[in-house]
Amino acid sequence: MSDHQSPITDHFQRLCEIVAKLRGPGGCPWDAEQTNESLLPPLIEEAYEVAGAVRAADESNFREELGDLLLLIVMHAEIAAEAGRFKTDNVICEVTEKLIRRHPHVFGESDARDSGAVVRQWEAIKRAEKKSDKHYLASLPDALPALMRAEKAQKKVARVNFDWKKIEDVIAKVEEEVGEVKAAIQSQDLQIVEDEIGDLLFAVVNLSRKCGIDSESALQRATDKFRARFNRLEDELKSQGKRLGDVDLAEMDEIWNRIKGNVECPTPNTELPTSELDIER
Repeated sequence: MSDHQSPITDHFQRLCEIVAKLRGPGGCPWDAEQTNESLLPPLIEEAYEVAGAVRAADESNFREELGDLLLLIVMHAEIAAEAGRFKTDNVICEVTEKLIRRHPHVFGESDARDSGAVVRQWEAIKRAEKKSDKHYLASLPDALPALMRAEKAQKKVARVNFDWKKIEDVIAKVEEEVGEVKAAIQSQDLQIVEDEIGDLLFAVVNLSRKCGIDSESALQRATDKFRARFNRLEDELKSQGKRLGDVDLAEMDEIWNRIKGNVECPTPNTELPTSELDIER
């Protein structure tokens, strides 16, 4: 191993040893009580905090959050090791071998060179490895947030040519689903309304994907924008000696529209992507 890699190995080994000590005799009672199940919520939370740091372009926080996420991964592996299920080394070796196996254009004889060919090759290798899967979407994770899960499903089927060719067709589908939601509301059947709203959300995610936009990130930014504008609305009411809840919608709407009018919207990027490079590991 080269010299520049040794410190990484040393630091990682020290982290593993510290986690083992925290969970061992004379260690930390809280750490010792944790299970893989109890650590699921913080694992998910830390992954979101990593995403938040990336979106905020906060390098210091990004580094810290990656560390917190790595700590939880090591904790999960240590708990499994204690139960004799597998070791941390098994986790590292398995993902290393998978990367080599699925990149024959780097480590083997494949001549795949452009990103599209690489994605198709990855999918073919993955399908060959998972012959026990009865269906193509069998590996679609159930635990993902709904928007991410919908987008992942759409990306996967797009790789086998089940996809709209023109964005106009996607927009038409969204408009069609809006009409079906309106009809469902008229029926006053809540189950039908739920089904049609779900179809509309799925179609909007598809539109976002075809525009090269991550729907989860888009909704996060929209919610942040809504919060910022609502905070300004609240501040405006306070400056007039009024409180939320004591003002009718018409007055709040007038303030809201004024706030919207003072905010410049960024010019959208109208260039659409030529390929989708979300490789599912």
